Amino acid sequence: MRLRDTESGDPDRDPFRVVNTALDEGVVMIDTAELYGNEELVGRTIAGRRDDVVLASKFGVVLTDSNPEGFEVHADAENVRRSCEASLRRLGTDRIDLYYLHHRSETVPIEETVGAMADLVRQGKIGAIGLSNVTADDLRRAHAVHPVAALQEHWSLAERTVERDLVPAAAELGVTLVAHSPTSHGVLHGAADDAAPADEKQVVLREIATTHGVSAGQLAIAWVHSRGPLHGLDVVPLPGTTRASHVRANVAAQEIVLGPEELRRLTAAWSPTA
Repeated sequence: MRLRDTESGDPDRDPFRVVNTALDEGVVMIDTAELYGNEELVGRTIAGRRDDVVLASKFGVVLTDSNPEGFEVHADAENVRRSCEASLRRLGTDRIDLYYLHHRSETVPIEETVGAMADLVRQGKIGAIGLSNVTADDLRRAHAVHPVAALQEHWSLAERTVERDLVPAAAELGVTLVAHSPTSHGVLHGAADDAAPADEKQVVLREIATTHGVSAGQLAIAWVHSRGPLHGLDVVPLPGTTRASHVRANVAAQEIVLGPEELRRLTAAWSPTA
């Protein structure tokens, strides 16, 4: 989301190095959106390795000052087609492997949106349909029109709302959960700051991370990895970074194996009701 061309002179922040480090480390999905303003950059970074990438993008959210929320959702069938064509041009590709509706619309029925996306699948312009920032009812209604491959939502130790309705619905329908912001936009990295006051949940995170010799952020990603078997669905953590060194650290988190008691302590400490 924050990937940008940089003139900082820091090779660790070079976007080509960041993306290619991810691919070299075995990451296959690269995720962007028309809203992020970096589709052209992402397209350039993967141009020589397009077949190595599951390329994901999103459409529908337009920033505006006229709406109290700061954005509008354009999810009508015509905009689906127009947005896809524009993203294909910016990405420099003839297909988007996973195409998401970025946010639910209050005015356009999701059946219309997904119906138009299904046409794009049949035309070969997108490979699969995804949804983001939707309700469980939206997911079920959309899936009845065309199979939904992935649901992208915020899921982390610090943000568990998705577990109430969306995770059970995704498990029921066989939809993969792509968990963006598994460190809650860096909040869980901050739990490792020994100079900062710590409450019980931060102490637990620090203790278990220290036991494994990893960072708090890596442990938070490992916790998200652990949710799949527990809830009966595929879970893909989607951490964002602008540094190649952080990419390596994020990838290394998949090797962390948490024991049952460690998972119980982490989950209980960070429970919304704790």
